[in-house]
Amino acid sequence: MNDRCVQAAIVTGSTRGIGHAIATSLAQANIAVVVNGTTEEGVNRTVAEIKEAGCLAVGVTGRVEEMETGKKLTQAALDAFGRIDYLVNNAGIVADRMSHKLDEQDWDRVLAVHAKGTFACTQPFLQAKKEVGTGGVIINMTSLAGLHGVVGQLNYAAAKGAILAMTYTLAQEWQQAGIRVHAISPAALTDMTRPHVEKAEAAARAKGEELPDYWRIGQPEDVARLVLHLITHPTETGTVWGVNGEQIGLWSKPAYQQTIIE
Repeated sequence: MNDRCVQAAIVTGSTRGIGHAIATSLAQANIAVVVNGTTEEGVNRTVAEIKEAGCLAVGVTGRVEEMETGKKLTQAALDAFGRIDYLVNNAGIVADRMSHKLDEQDWDRVLAVHAKGTFACTQPFLQAKKEVGTGGVIINMTSLAGLHGVVGQLNYAAAKGAILAMTYTLAQEWQQAGIRVHAISPAALTDMTRPHVEKAEAAARAKGEELPDYWRIGQPEDVARLVLHLITHPTETGTVWGVNGEQIGLWSKPAYQQTIIE
């Protein structure tokens, strides 16, 4: 193993968008990376880019909702780098539709990629870390949809809400083992968000108005910088972060407030 790369990370959905930015950012920080995507072409291309950056990378082509893919990701890190330190559960899809028009297939596949995919990749990572007995970091991608809901994204909101609950639970389960677990709600211009931004821009122009602040979003590299910061700067486990360009903040957990109804 290249002695410059003294740690290793898995980044799911890392052949484009936010995942690609995270993978290349970690590589530039001398962290060896396991690249993942659903196409061999995209995986091979990203692995080649990371190697050109002067660090190590291997690729695993596969769908994160398949348990076997999760196992392959962790095993690839152990085989290639002799260790695994970080997991970034980034892979995701959308299939937006109003709830009364949402079909079962779109419900199932969005929940599978996000919720089951997070589980399928996290479990083998944790099993490997338990054997080694050293700390690590898991970062899960959530969304505003999971935090307070978004019209037309019932399936996506349910999936991202599940990831929030998983983050809180994993943080409690693995705190004593020194494994920190965080979630990030990113706002960044990607292939997934661009159609929505362009639609909002067109609507604003048609009304002669400026683009609402909600749609003024940052870049994937902004998210990658936060991921690297959370990995390299220990902070309280179980925290949920928001990032939009240079704006970074923390989301509070839901809190119970007693009231009286007469």
